[in-house]
Amino acid sequence: MLLTRRRSMSARENILGRIRAAQGGQSVPPATPAAVGAHIAAHPSGPRPFSEWNPLERFRERALLLSTTLDEIADAAAVPQAVARYLDANHLSNNAVCWPELAGLDWPAAGIQIANREAVDTDLVGITAAFCAIAETGTLMLLSGADTPGATSLLPETHIAVLPVSRIVRGMEDAWALLRAERGATAMPRAVNFISGPSRTADIEQTLVLGAHGPYRVHIVLIGR
Repeated sequence: MLLTRRRSMSARENILGRIRAAQGGQSVPPATPAAVGAHIAAHPSGPRPFSEWNPLERFRERALLLSTTLDEIADAAAVPQAVARYLDANHLSNNAVCWPELAGLDWPAAGIQIANREAVDTDLVGITAAFCAIAETGTLMLLSGADTPGATSLLPETHIAVLPVSRIVRGMEDAWALLRAERGATAMPRAVNFISGPSRTADIEQTLVLGAHGPYRVHIVLIGR
């Protein structure tokens, strides 16, 4: 083990030596802890691609390309009926689990039986909100927590997400900036889940299979056209 470590150190020194030689013998001065801390606190954004598109239109486009389906409604009161339409059109179960923030909607009027709890492996439909959505990639951003269990979006075969249009941001950088602005450094979630359409894999003979590691279907109900 000692011999292996010495060989690794020797290889490292050889690589660094070649870099120093290419730089003409000059070395970059080490950053001070204060400078490193200031850089991290500033969260500077790197170069970004052209993004002068409309965020809502871009999100629709990218989400559909990921096999996500979309519905758009005027207000939150119409969410249960929108979910019922989707379930009926796809011949899916009208039994679902949902996050607590959505449990107060009038689900019985839409013919949907809702359980306000974390999903288990026998649940077929999970309904959640989302912290925000990323227009550039058609991605949902969900935060873990006692009232926002990740299992509700991961275990059921069908995941339905409810999201105000106002929570669509342009890019990943904007999503993290929004999280820092609203949560601060001391209230970050334990996990952040990014959902870009149904679960998929092409590991076997490069054949695309949906639902390999999560939901077969992802449906988003956008509030506020």
